[in-house]
Formats: sequence, structure tokens, C-alpha cells
Amino acid sequence: MKKNILILTGSPRKDGNTSILADAFARGAQAAGHTVQRFDAGRQRLLGCVACDACYIYEDKACAYNDDFNLRAPRLGQADVGVLVTPLYWYSFPAQLKAAIDKWNALVRGERNIYGKECALVVVGADDDISGYAGIQKSYGIIVDYLQWTDRGRLMVTGVAEKGAVRGTDWERQAEAMGASCC
Repeated sequence: MKKNILILTGSPRKDGNTSILADAFARGAQAAGHTVQRFDAGRQRLLGCVACDACYIYEDKACAYNDDFNLRAPRLGQADVGVLVTPLYWYSFPAQLKAAIDKWNALVRGERNIYGKECALVVVGADDDISGYAGIQKSYGIIVDYLQWTDRGRLMVTGVAEKGAVRGTDWERQAEAMGASCC
């Protein structure tokens, strides 16, 4: 069954490891017949949620504060699968991706189609010790549970610091295979 996949990336770095892994995941998913869209949160103008409770009150916009999230919010509602591909920043999500995730509150408050989707997580970081990825995995797990999503897989890419270092590696191949089989 064809699925509509939304990949959300968290890196502000253009053409870095996160982007390479997101591209690999997308290649695999497209080869399997799925439709893929991408939202590079790390390179968008996103304001943090200010808890104003004005979600979907003005002009059917997700957020009363006009930023790039309003342009992308409908994509999450339309997606069957949400894939987070992100660098590991201080044991969690980078602020840019966290701002987008926090704004999912608008979709919950606005009773948009956000519950019951499928999801996957790809994290890349310089830390060689997998225990350094526990924080981001815990946060992701709580999000998955709250939104009643079905986790289709996690790929923790360790020991990668230099820009572009994942290109041509087994990590890139694993991300592509994950895209082909996750949904």
C-alpha cells in the first residue's frame, strides 16, 4: 500500500549528514512506491510555541504567529508516516526541530489529523557511545505514545562528526533500507 511520508529534518547545516541520511531514506521509500515530502525545520523560520492558545483561530492557520510552520502544518495532517531525521544536539533534538515539534500542539488543539500515524527516527551524532542517544530516544518514545503512533524503526548513527562523513557508508545504506521497509 502506497503511503504519504513526511520527512522532518532538524539540521541547520545544508548538505550535511542529516541531509544525506534523509535523502537515503527518501530514495528507499520512493523505490518502494511511497510518496515523500520533506520539511527541513533546521533551515526554516520557526518561532517557539508561546502558549497563546490561539491555534487555528485566525484564518485557519495552525499558529497565530506567522512563521514557516503554518506553510507546512497541513503536510503533517496529510501524511501517513512522519519520519524525524536529525542530528543529536546535547542528547536531544536541536532547537530548530524542537520548535516544529512543539508546534504540533496546534494540530492537537485544532483537532487536526495527527493521531494514529506511523513514524521512524534517524539520529546522527559524533558520540560513539550509544547511551548518549538515550535522551532523544526517550523523548521520541513519549511523543509516539502520546500521539498513538506506530514506531516503524530507529536508526542511531554513532561516531559521525565531519560534514558528509556518512556518504557511501553502511549508515547511508541502512537509512535507505529503512525507507524501503519501514512502512
